[in-house]
Amino acid sequence: MHPNLPRHRWRCLNEHMQISAKVDYGIRALLVLAAAYDGPDTRLIKSEEIATGQEIPFKFLEAILTELRHAGFVISQRGAVGGYRLSRGPKSIALADIMRVLDGPLAAVRGLRPEAVSYKGSAENLNDVWLAVRVALRNVLESMTLDDILTGQYPEAVSSLLNAPDANISRPMFVTE
Repeated sequence: MHPNLPRHRWRCLNEHMQISAKVDYGIRALLVLAAAYDGPDTRLIKSEEIATGQEIPFKFLEAILTELRHAGFVISQRGAVGGYRLSRGPKSIALADIMRVLDGPLAAVRGLRPEAVSYKGSAENLNDVWLAVRVALRNVLESMTLDDILTGQYPEAVSSLLNAPDANISRPMFVTE
């Protein structure tokens, strides 16, 4: 809450960086499959089990799992004994790859890749900021795998970010109405 305004007079304007529900649900579903992964003979897990256990809308999950199957992250089998399993080990599946499949590029400016954007005048160097943001996202998301999340053992660069004194402090922008 903004310290100088009564609660009924403020609202949060800064909602980004936004992780879509599709990415959140997709990664959570893959984590369920990763936790069960035991090589090519891993038991298949039904989408209903994933949806219930992770509180994900079933139809939305089915669509996400189809995309992940087409991208080669999961293998599916139909039928009474059917379900899903990872196509490869969780150590080889980076978060960035999942996010790109489900939502497209990690960083975009008005729907364009940062290197495709150009500005004039006083904003001419703004493109450098967008490029740096993309590099920062890559540094975290390309270095982290499903296995890292399962084990809680993160790359040093990610651990140092999590150990920053302000890691758990939001800095939203508030305005009066």
